[in-house]
Amino acid sequence: MSRRTRTLLLAAALALTATAAPPARAETVGKVGVDWLGNDIKIDAVRDPKVNGVTCHVTYFDRSVIDRLKNGNWFEDPSNNSIACRQTGPISIGDIDLSNEGEEVFRSGLSLIWKDLLVTRIYDKANDTLIYLAHSRQLTDGSAKMSITTVPLFGQTVTWEKGRPQ
Repeated sequence: MSRRTRTLLLAAALALTATAAPPARAETVGKVGVDWLGNDIKIDAVRDPKVNGVTCHVTYFDRSVIDRLKNGNWFEDPSNNSIACRQTGPISIGDIDLSNEGEEVFRSGLSLIWKDLLVTRIYDKANDTLIYLAHSRQLTDGSAKMSITTVPLFGQTVTWEKGRPQ
């Protein structure tokens, strides 16, 4: 890939990021030290901004300064993550994307520019279930590391802002 192509791709990615709707904010609710270098596993609570009553807990690896100095690769955290979403109150669903590509709920940088941790919500109409997928996105190389969780709506009292999808 030429330098010009890389520059254009970076500019396009930054423009898309600047115009995208702001994703949900996370609140760190836990932190577990995993080694003597100061590396931690952090646990964030993320509330779906368009689905009231659902909270996701996302874990990710947070590298310490000592580990960054020791191993190089100063600006990047690994793509390892996990997610669990549950009903934490009455469910009220706003104007969500019903396509099979879903909608980004949360994004957090895992590197200075190149890599993000994302949570994407997909509605499985046939099974009346919300699916939440945690994955990383990189500008040049994707990652196969992912985690998935579901929130079944069957048997629950659910309020749909625009009416239940038919």
